[in-house]
Amino acid sequence: MTRQQQTGFRHPRGARSVFTALATAAALALFGGYAGAEHAGGLERPTADSSLVAYEPAKGIEGRLTITGSDTMAPLMDRLANEFTRLHGYPKVNLFVEHPGTNPAMRQFLLKYSNQRRGDKARTGHTGAGFPEVLASSRAMSPEERAIFKSQNGHEVFEIPIAMDAVALYVSQQNPLQRLTMVQADAIFGTARKQGATADVNTWAAAGVAEWSSQSIHLYGRTRTSATHDFFAQNVLKGGTFKSQIQEVPGTAMEMLAVARDPQGIGYAGIGYENSFVRMVPLAQTAESPAVAPTAESVTNGTYPLSRTLYLYINEDPTKVIADPLLREFLKFVNTREGQQVVADAKFYLLPKERIMQNLMLIQGPTTTASLMDTRQQAVTVLVE
Repeated sequence: MTRQQQTGFRHPRGARSVFTALATAAALALFGGYAGAEHAGGLERPTADSSLVAYEPAKGIEGRLTITGSDTMAPLMDRLANEFTRLHGYPKVNLFVEHPGTNPAMRQFLLKYSNQRRGDKARTGHTGAGFPEVLASSRAMSPEERAIFKSQNGHEVFEIPIAMDAVALYVSQQNPLQRLTMVQADAIFGTARKQGATADVNTWAAAGVAEWSSQSIHLYGRTRTSATHDFFAQNVLKGGTFKSQIQEVPGTAMEMLAVARDPQGIGYAGIGYENSFVRMVPLAQTAESPAVAPTAESVTNGTYPLSRTLYLYINEDPTKVIADPLLREFLKFVNTREGQQVVADAKFYLLPKERIMQNLMLIQGPTTTASLMDTRQQAVTVLVE
């Protein structure tokens, strides 16, 4: 991710090799820095529920907040941080956003350390190393991770689901592949074929592209630092191992750049990266069942086989009021109509209104949430009258 600096919103400083910087710049240019990515064929442009609570900026909010986590969630967290600080008038707020990947970020969060330069995360003027207050995770915490967190902090972790996502298989727009089954996907990427395939799928003819009888399949994927890598291994390979010839790429945009440049390539990544260079392949559970593309409906109702929830985790006791006003206000913003519109604009799928209201009650208590909803209802009544 290239470094950006906007009012109140900064990526951390850090050295980057010339090769990586150029490759990242090329990937972001191709995919428009996420903003140009077409979601689910470019047909869906979801809008946040107008009945959600509207965000009202609070007075006197200041300080620093560090968010670390998923590369898949990078476009979402960057936009949320930018919208919160720039559009809602918080000149004394600094949000630091970094995307090392869910798995290394999880370690940072659990062990309370960071790779950032000393002082970048200090909430006051001192130069302590600091640690991330918010973890953006493209997977739920494991029972083992929850146990580690509780043993170190004396309470359960504060978990907030904020969006729905899906993992998709991507090919070049030049590739004529129309569909794949989960069995085929396992046989393409995995060695154990735990989904039941009788043979490896190494050519496009074996994958169903008859006109490419002699073309081999080139594999692309994420590194082990990525929760998307783990999700794919668990849900497609069923715990099996990846083939050794897969080219693992550290970032989603760079992986999509590689697939776009290779008509024989196939890769897996989160939704939202389909454009004029790459497209998502509809998936079927079996050869007899219909292939389903990831859409808002198919992801939320579970008919698309690779759906998942995206989370924010914070080191607060979920049975108590969040002590830090800045942290509380940012989480509140995420779960209002304006924050959920950012989720939609970042090409992720929206959670049901009922889930968002549950989040708000966790964040600020049922009395405050009910008061906000009552104010919203009164405003609607006045407009109707």
